[in-house]
Amino acid sequence: MNTLLSLSVMDDLIQAAYFIAALLFIIGLKRMSSPKGARGGIVWAGIGMLIAGLITFLWPGMHNYLLILVAIFVGGVLAWWSGRRVPMTAMPQMVALYNGMGGGAAAAIAAQELIRGRSFGMAPVILAVIGAIIGAVSFSGSLIAFAKLQGLIRKSLRYRGQQIVNALVLCLTLALGVGIIVLHGVAPMYVVIPFFALALLFGILVTLPIGGADMPVVISLYNACTGLAVAFEGFVLGNAAMIIAGMVVGAAGTLLTQLMAKAMNRSITNVLFSNFGETASGGTEGISGSLKPIEAADAGVMMAYANKVVIVPGYGMAVAQAQHKVWELTQLLQNRGVTVKFAIHPVAGRMPGHMNVLLAEAGVPYDLISDLDEINPEFPTADVALIIGANDVVNPDARNKKDSPIYGMPILNADKAKNVIVIKRGQGRGFSGIENALFYMDNTRMFYGDGQEAVTRLIQGIKSLE
Repeated sequence: MNTLLSLSVMDDLIQAAYFIAALLFIIGLKRMSSPKGARGGIVWAGIGMLIAGLITFLWPGMHNYLLILVAIFVGGVLAWWSGRRVPMTAMPQMVALYNGMGGGAAAAIAAQELIRGRSFGMAPVILAVIGAIIGAVSFSGSLIAFAKLQGLIRKSLRYRGQQIVNALVLCLTLALGVGIIVLHGVAPMYVVIPFFALALLFGILVTLPIGGADMPVVISLYNACTGLAVAFEGFVLGNAAMIIAGMVVGAAGTLLTQLMAKAMNRSITNVLFSNFGETASGGTEGISGSLKPIEAADAGVMMAYANKVVIVPGYGMAVAQAQHKVWELTQLLQNRGVTVKFAIHPVAGRMPGHMNVLLAEAGVPYDLISDLDEINPEFPTADVALIIGANDVVNPDARNKKDSPIYGMPILNADKAKNVIVIKRGQGRGFSGIENALFYMDNTRMFYGDGQEAVTRLIQGIKSLE
């Protein structure tokens, strides 16, 4: 009797702790929705994860504590070490890698439960199989996304009949999954192992053809998949923390994916199957005008005597690690009475919020940073729009050229500023391989050079006027 009472009290304690952890997850995610509360949100969510992890040690039937502690220690040390060392430019691939680990963990949970051969009810085994497929696809797909962003895979793999092959692999995976469900989870190894192998293969095959320009959406999509996989496996284990955390992550990732796809005027299926950015024509047909270079001194004068300057950062700023110099330039202009604002496109960079993170790291105040809808009405009154390493997100062909691959994509209307200065390393095309009509317009001047070095020269040019 006392044993049953103790188990009941323990179960209540565990469920209460999971409930508190889930609340902290939600509070943390809510605070992460704003740059001002993002740091605190990470702390709140981290505390929730700590509570959920510690209380799990009290779960009835838990064993192998030493192995669990060793795994937590090794994983924690590796995460701390890599988090400290990774440069801001490599943050997207780190997010892809860590997200893949989450999907892999969910798939591993399903694999362990299915390999044990324990008979499930129909609902748990269905959820286990669905979570296994989603988690495995997210794991292998995220690894390919990491390899593409890291430059380990430089070419997208495409061949005739590729979609048919992918469909066959998916159908075989689903067929094996149905077999496992029919057997109530007690399936032989020669069914379970091919099932996971094909699910992993499908994640690889569906991600390999996707162009690098679509990686931000792909990362966000796989993040949503990881959350769903964790939630499904939480149902299988009866773990409330996994269910709630997975559903929150899945919902947030789904909404973010939809927002990013909308920002690119693309559907999710178009992102996954269109081969955008690899087959697009990048020629200059239909573009009039010529590229007109400008020297640092002239660009400095133009900005120093402006009333309003709008700065548009892109991945080129991240590559050059120029964000600190950009903030120094901003302060210099503000001291001269110039109004300076930053314009951020939803898909600028290589992951959601990439530019916001970089600017926050440099100390740029949040009230200077505006999103697309807020800043677009201000471009016509801006004396100078300074583009630093951005390309497709400021291409007016998205508005004007119906046969352009990016036609219809919402862009920053930098071309409507009185003057446009583009900092660019060379005359190459953007990440999507499309030529930018903005560079050839009469009010645009090209300022060639590495982002950090070019901004340094701008700073020197403005200081020479004092």
